[in-house]
Amino acid sequence: MITLEHITVSLDPEKIKRRLHMEEMGDWGPGQTLIETAQSLISARAAYKICFIEAKHEGVIVIDGIRLTSKVLRKNVDKVERIFPYVITIGNKLEDKARAYEDLLEQYCLDTIGNVALNLAQKYLEYHLRSRYALGEVSYIGPGSLHDWPIENQRPLFSILGDVEASIGVRLEENFLMIPTKSLSGIYFPTEIRFYTCQLCPRKDCGARRAAYDENLAKEYGI
Repeated sequence: MITLEHITVSLDPEKIKRRLHMEEMGDWGPGQTLIETAQSLISARAAYKICFIEAKHEGVIVIDGIRLTSKVLRKNVDKVERIFPYVITIGNKLEDKARAYEDLLEQYCLDTIGNVALNLAQKYLEYHLRSRYALGEVSYIGPGSLHDWPIENQRPLFSILGDVEASIGVRLEENFLMIPTKSLSGIYFPTEIRFYTCQLCPRKDCGARRAAYDENLAKEYGI
């Protein structure tokens, strides 16, 4: 397992204002203070592993003797031999600070800022993988992002990576959630065309959507 320490995460106040739908707010002083507070509490780290697929079956791949069952994952790595399981976190200081606030709006703002920081940390990891391993386009899929690969797959993913808690401080709970909660996990894989799990999810009114639902693509994946 390879770890990336002290990942640089630079928060852009204007982007955060848009994310919070506060573009028209005249006095941004309190918001700016929250951003500065958040910036000082973020400790972004990542852990990943270079893995070679040992076997491919119908709807299943095998890595380090561990089976991962997903038709979507299997189809995406059909012509791929090397993949990169990962876990990213920004630590627990920011979420602890958010819980300490009594004002619900301040809690919401810090939570949103934490999500922005986590996405920036993921972009850093993606850039690292592409540049270090001479990859072209890459995509990823995370446990729980689709019914096809439910949250229970956190367990085999963590088993493949090793002692993630000792490496970057992320612990997997019995309910398959990660602590700190501002953490992400999944598998990066090379691809010719960028893939988003959102393309296979029909859920409406999702603030995290990054691509439109594609019913024909969902049928192609068999889900």
